[in-house]
Amino acid sequence: MTEKEVFLTPEGVQKLREELEYLTTVRRQEIAERLHAAIQHGDISENADYENAKNDQAFIEGRILLLEETLKHATIIEAQGPSDTVQLGSQVTVAEDGREPEQFHIVGPMEANPRLGRISNESPLGRALLGHRVGDTVTIEAPVGTLLFRVLSIS
Repeated sequence: MTEKEVFLTPEGVQKLREELEYLTTVRRQEIAERLHAAIQHGDISENADYENAKNDQAFIEGRILLLEETLKHATIIEAQGPSDTVQLGSQVTVAEDGREPEQFHIVGPMEANPRLGRISNESPLGRALLGHRVGDTVTIEAPVGTLLFRVLSIS
């Protein structure tokens, strides 16, 4: 696994901790019980229940490792209040020519969810906005052409 720094909000850290707790306490036990039951049925070489449980176990263990590594290398994005420049953790309102203003929360890739207005600092728009001030125009080259966004507010 990589030792790349992972940026998370306090809420993101909490969600990952809760998921890790659930996987290590509840899901592991459920899969162990499924494996035990499948083994009790005899020949495991052609037992679909056993194979499914083993596949689920591998997935869960992989996810547990990913969560542990992510939390180990997490840097928490602290809300620092209003800023004069866009930075990781900022809430920024932008307007594209001829469209309604949109608000985005700049977060790390693990928490990005554009449908909820959470964009990654590594996304084209997130990367382009970083360091800009209210009133700045940000240019992004996209597959549909050049897009211009004006920074309206930062919080």
